[in-house]
Amino acid sequence: MVGKVPVGGDAPITVQTMTNTPTEDAAATIDQIRRCEDAGADIIRVSCPTEEATAAMPAIVRAANIPIVADIHFHYKRALEAADAGAACLRINPGNIGSDARVAEVVRAAKANGCAIRIGVNAGSLEKDLLEKYGEPCPEALVESALDHIKLLQDHDFHDYKVAVKASDVFLAVSAYMGLAEAVDCPLHLGITEAGGLIGGTVKSSIGIGNLLWAGIGDTIRVSLSAEPEDEVRVGFEILKALGLRTRGVRVVSCPSCARQGFDVIRTVQALEERLQHIKTPLSLSVLGCVVNGPGEARETDIGITGGGKGKHMVYLSGMTDHHVADADMLDHIVRLVEEKAAEIQAGMTDAGEADEAPAPQPAG
Repeated sequence: MVGKVPVGGDAPITVQTMTNTPTEDAAATIDQIRRCEDAGADIIRVSCPTEEATAAMPAIVRAANIPIVADIHFHYKRALEAADAGAACLRINPGNIGSDARVAEVVRAAKANGCAIRIGVNAGSLEKDLLEKYGEPCPEALVESALDHIKLLQDHDFHDYKVAVKASDVFLAVSAYMGLAEAVDCPLHLGITEAGGLIGGTVKSSIGIGNLLWAGIGDTIRVSLSAEPEDEVRVGFEILKALGLRTRGVRVVSCPSCARQGFDVIRTVQALEERLQHIKTPLSLSVLGCVVNGPGEARETDIGITGGGKGKHMVYLSGMTDHHVADADMLDHIVRLVEEKAAEIQAGMTDAGEADEAPAPQPAG
């Protein structure tokens, strides 16, 4: 458990991100956490490099609606302070915390405060002895580092941990995770670290994380992008939605557009994705520029629109042709239909005792 969120086993795969505001600025950090919560983040990590940062943690933890993971490097006292401040999880590399006595102190603080621990192994910061042994970062070195760190925690009778073996190279990361999955039975946190900007990093993360999830490996993910944290969350959910592992918000089916299009598909989809971010209820929307594939795709979605001639486009509801809409009214009309459909679905789920796609439902009992 990370706070009230289950990770591993049969729990839904959770989506994480990390704040990039100065943690000492509690107001700015809380504001960023709010935006990530709105995007659907299940868990969020906050860096704690200084005593001033951990001093701000109690206010941040109180304000957050999702569990806070305290990111700790080198200074073991920051881990003790973060645990006392209410962090739900400590992200540490036991090997760089220091002596066994210091690891023991961190474990005692985690136990006393009900904190989980994430062991974070990274190809860019492997221990010197492993680099000397293997010559370079490789899957075997990452796995050995992880197993060494796991043993450190187990020697102190601590078992509430998850593990990551991240690398910026997709093949290295995937191979390391596959090796680790064969070696241990604990929750794994997936990520392709330092993946790059929004487009390049999304591609790399989708290939790496998607490959592992498809193989049944992974319990929680973080898409590491040089982009806003809420973008990381959205990409994470798109990966899970594409694999049928989570359903949250509007799934858009749209064509790449061509000369047959009856309206500007690219700009329309961009506008719809922006205006429909507030929808959390899972539903599907097809946006096709012409009648070649439009009717077929519309049959498989809750709402569909297909480009027509003379600025009039066909709207489909529940797979059936329903009415036309003029080009000038199309965007507002589709947004209204989606909002109405989401409200209808939500009302039905409420009547049935269900709810929106929950980020991480609690185990029975």
